[in-house]
Amino acid sequence: MSLLRRHRDFRLLWCGETAGKFGASVTSVAMPLVAVSTLGAGPFQVGVLTAASWLPWLAVGLPAGAWVDRVRRRPVMLVAAAVSLVLFAAVPVASATGHLTTGLLLAVALLAGTAAVFFQTAYTAYLPSLLSAADQPEGNAKLHGSASAAQIAGLGSGGLIAQLAGAVNGMLVNAATFLVSLVCLAGVRHREPRPARPEHRTGLLREVGEGLRLIAHDPWLRAFTLFGGVSNLALMGYQSIQVVFLVRAGLAPGTVGALVAAGAAGGVAGALVVRRVAGRIGTARATLVFELGLVTGALLMPLAGGGASALLFVAGSVCVTAGVVAGNVLKSGFTQRYCPPELLGRLTASAAFVSYGTIPLGALLGGALGDALGVRTAMWITTAGVPLAGLVLALSPIGRCRDLPTEPPAALGSATPGGGSPGARREPARPA
Repeated sequence: MSLLRRHRDFRLLWCGETAGKFGASVTSVAMPLVAVSTLGAGPFQVGVLTAASWLPWLAVGLPAGAWVDRVRRRPVMLVAAAVSLVLFAAVPVASATGHLTTGLLLAVALLAGTAAVFFQTAYTAYLPSLLSAADQPEGNAKLHGSASAAQIAGLGSGGLIAQLAGAVNGMLVNAATFLVSLVCLAGVRHREPRPARPEHRTGLLREVGEGLRLIAHDPWLRAFTLFGGVSNLALMGYQSIQVVFLVRAGLAPGTVGALVAAGAAGGVAGALVVRRVAGRIGTARATLVFELGLVTGALLMPLAGGGASALLFVAGSVCVTAGVVAGNVLKSGFTQRYCPPELLGRLTASAAFVSYGTIPLGALLGGALGDALGVRTAMWITTAGVPLAGLVLALSPIGRCRDLPTEPPAALGSATPGGGSPGARREPARPA
């Protein structure tokens, strides 16, 4: 029987996450369009706006991970969702009262990004406590697949809402989806036990440092973390300017949203086929197929223009999203098996500090290249970096084996919070 049918709490978590991904996708189109069409922002300003939403991973990501390991994760998710609801609802209110400015958009992006740090860190650590090890592969595939489907609907809706009702109204959609997330999370019956308080608690800073050292000394964690950082630099480089690129190619906002949404369809395909591919050729080899081979299609996107050539953007985006989602499914399963549950929050944040920390740099890089060299040239440079990032995996132990490890080594498993060597790790998820 399907996991969604037999597991009520997972079904609620799945519904809330899917709604949140839909709203985030609407905002990823609506917010740049608000900046460009309402406030007259240029490529670099749009890049700064995107960077602001990811900057909190650099500022608070590490201590957030250590702190999340000390508390129950579900209440953290509830508070973060409530804060995000209020922030995104404030944008249309400010517009209606004549107080909408670029500075306000930046503040919303920064604060909502901070809430996302706590939500994502807690969510990643919470999921393994909700599902058994046998159910985790199916759960990961369903979550990533539905997220891609929600992204398709959200991106298309974002463009249509912007064209028909104004880009600002797209922010109301995101606020509403956080309300759905709150209701679904509140309905989850599973109550995780309060984390055991170690006899000798170390300070947050020491726990943060130990988490970073665990990643630095483990070849598998190190490879995935470095890959996530390099890949996110390139991914966000082109994603931060793709709306400007398509608008300047002469496409209407509704068409822009439709093209980006169509490209996101690759994520659904990636989630559907990844388990079968991994079963045939091995999880490590499948990671290289998706993260190095398939994503070379990114080089089709800069060829796009008006008319039929706009379909090249869709083709390239399909390849990238399929590779990213499939890779994230594989990395999620690896993380949940490889990392001891009591370390998951800290290792998640430590890896995210590197992998998510390059996202604001990528957004700034894309905007700066767009201003200095032109948007099309910037697209060529940044999309070329997507397949090149896969070389980090190919040159690591992942490139020399069939399957990823299925259990942690003794050194990682013994690094418990009370044993003087805590730290938690997470696969370097990337924006899809």
